[in-house]
Amino acid sequence: MQKLFILLILFLGSAKIFGQEPGVIEKTVVYKNLAGQELNATIFYTEASQQKTGNTALALFHGGGWVFGDPSEFFEACRWFARKGYVAVSFQYRLSRNSDGTYPHPDITPVECVKDARSALRWLRSNADDYNINPEKIVAGGQSAGGQLALSTALVDGVNEITDNLEISPEPNALLLYSSNVNTLEPWIDNLLGERRNEIWEISPYHNLKKNMPPAIAFHGDEDNQVLPYIVQMFKAKTLELGNEYELHTYPGFKHYLGEGNDKYSRYFDEEILDLSVAFLKKRGF
Repeated sequence: MQKLFILLILFLGSAKIFGQEPGVIEKTVVYKNLAGQELNATIFYTEASQQKTGNTALALFHGGGWVFGDPSEFFEACRWFARKGYVAVSFQYRLSRNSDGTYPHPDITPVECVKDARSALRWLRSNADDYNINPEKIVAGGQSAGGQLALSTALVDGVNEITDNLEISPEPNALLLYSSNVNTLEPWIDNLLGERRNEIWEISPYHNLKKNMPPAIAFHGDEDNQVLPYIVQMFKAKTLELGNEYELHTYPGFKHYLGEGNDKYSRYFDEEILDLSVAFLKKRGF
């Protein structure tokens, strides 16, 4: 009887170990080097995902008005996506901030941020084999300014880093947009552009909308005081008129941060929004 009890304990212990979720592997690499300034990509995946081919990759860009923020703000969400079987990447991009913390930076504007985002998608697509990623299953996503950067990879064809291989497409196959900026014609961006303010049109998602935009799911609060709801509705109307797929979820009573009070995901969202994001992707084969 004692021997049977010991065997039962060992079996239950083993079952618990085998039933645990696989650990998430994190890896940081340089995806772009500009005159000595290295930009990093932090990649999250599991051993299980690397045992198969054709993985879907998520390229994510943090918010912060093109001046503030950090890639780490998406790290917990990347871990969550990795446990769901995705290869999730949080990309660093240049910020319009000087070394002493003042802004804007004279040589870095939202245009440079757009260039970095498009470089990031090209890097991910060209290195897809290294992480068993299907290059036709790359999703771009972001919060606030990061959402504008995600949209720029699909819409802003005329803005590219001179060192990029333009034969590699930066266009994602789907979009995840969290309180995303959809129109850059606003005083904040005008200020960041300075004497280059005429370039504001080139990076505006609304003013560069076109047919055959990748399918997008968007989340916005109906009391957002940074990305105004009527501007989002104008974007939705125009993109649907062009025949694009744009699924909008509006949250009553919420402002810019849809996960206010949820420190786990940097106030960006909660797990309900993440679940809806995954349902949207799975429905489309991602």
